Amino acid sequence: MADTATRTMIRTQGRKAYASFGSRPSSGKRHPLVATAMVLPLAALLVVVFGGWEAVVTQASSVGVMLGR
Repeated sequence: MADTATRTMIRTQGRKAYASFGSRPSSGKRHPLVATAMVLPLAALLVVVFGGWEAVVTQASSVGVMLGR
């Protein structure tokens, strides 16, 4: 284990910096619907910009065929 004490100190300093700005670090627990709502606008933008709609339709069609529908 190479130099774990230094990494721990850096992490602790990061937490102190967060506390000094009056906010708390996120706990990493976010409801799946909230995460989905955050991601969907970006996903839609990327589909439009890069023309990925055909790829989505092709994949959905392939999955449908695989499921026998």
